[in-house]
Amino acid sequence: MPSVPTTSLDLGDADVVADPYPHFARERSHHEVAWHEPSGTWLTFSHAATGAVLRDRRLGRIWRDREPAAYLEPFNLLHRNQMMENEPPQHTRLRRAVASAFNRGHVERLRPRVQSLATELLDGVDPVSFDVIGEYAEPLPVLVIAELIGLSGADVPVLRSWSQAIVRMYEPEPSTKVVDAAVTAATEFADHVREHLDRRRTEPADDLTTDLLAAGLSDDELVAAVVLLLNAGHEASVNVFGNGLVGLLRHGHVPADPQGTDLPVVVEEMLRFDSALQLFERTATAPVELGGVVVEEGQQVAALLGAANRDPSVFADPDEFDPARRPNPHLAFGAGVHFCLGAPLARMELTESLAALFTAYPDLQLAGEPRSRGTFVLRGYAEVQVSGTVPGPGSSGGSRRHRPSAP
Repeated sequence: MPSVPTTSLDLGDADVVADPYPHFARERSHHEVAWHEPSGTWLTFSHAATGAVLRDRRLGRIWRDREPAAYLEPFNLLHRNQMMENEPPQHTRLRRAVASAFNRGHVERLRPRVQSLATELLDGVDPVSFDVIGEYAEPLPVLVIAELIGLSGADVPVLRSWSQAIVRMYEPEPSTKVVDAAVTAATEFADHVREHLDRRRTEPADDLTTDLLAAGLSDDELVAAVVLLLNAGHEASVNVFGNGLVGLLRHGHVPADPQGTDLPVVVEEMLRFDSALQLFERTATAPVELGGVVVEEGQQVAALLGAANRDPSVFADPDEFDPARRPNPHLAFGAGVHFCLGAPLARMELTESLAALFTAYPDLQLAGEPRSRGTFVLRGYAEVQVSGTVPGPGSSGGSRRHRPSAP
């Protein structure tokens, strides 16, 4: 290969996982795109290069079965048959089957249910101290997507467990333990979905599964579609909420009016500030000029979304959490043909869950150091303890929960 910009950045290094943004800034100061010898992949560090990767149709999602293929077949089956790992026309056919469930009109019809679930979950927490991830941010979007698909709310804990085991495979160099757990989870998840599909064939209902059964997909495509919807339908929301809430609280930006019209702007900054999805890969199907280098046919390029969202050429003071940032052209949901199908639902869930939380607890604050999941690609927190109580003078503390008056 002719002389090109190179980087040895270790994406699995503990310092990078803990806080990748200073490392991205250092790389960006030298190059927009660099060859990463350890992985044999191009990495992008600028907003322009990352956006180009996401939009250029010559850079596609081309699935390759993980090896050993026979052992990993349960994991591979869920991916080779899903829309996120395919390009048009296959991608178009698979995406069309579920697109109507995520249009803005349908999402708006879900808003009252999201509001109701948020209230129910907050009614069950201890305001003195509670884990806002495990007790609120995790169960809410899983309940929403499970109901949309027609699964029982009682399935939420196991669905979340299967999802977390599968997505850990997306990290750099997963361990044998992670691989084994993903294979087990993929097998059990697929079996559970097949049983659900069989029930809906004889007992149709007003849910997305029944709609999918009429969409002309194969059995394996149906299973892959439902698993993708369950995984992608909540992973981003959980991690964006946790990452964004921590950034918001650390920077002292508690919403003054949690029911106000500015809250969606705060949500956009939560999406930008600490990206839940840090990396999305593409493969060149033809030579592509990108940020001053040429990505040859067959080479992979990893779009670093978190690096793009901290690019100072696009975002003023990018390392500051600015709840009034406008415009905010972040790439948290991707771009181009693979732009996140569930973005309208995620935005609505984030807005409503944030509004409910700060309406109930206007003095919310961190109650200890948040505990990271310890992953790079899907960045998030395993636990974030918060307190909704503020001790007054001569007081040992008391709940400041606010319940809106009945209309």
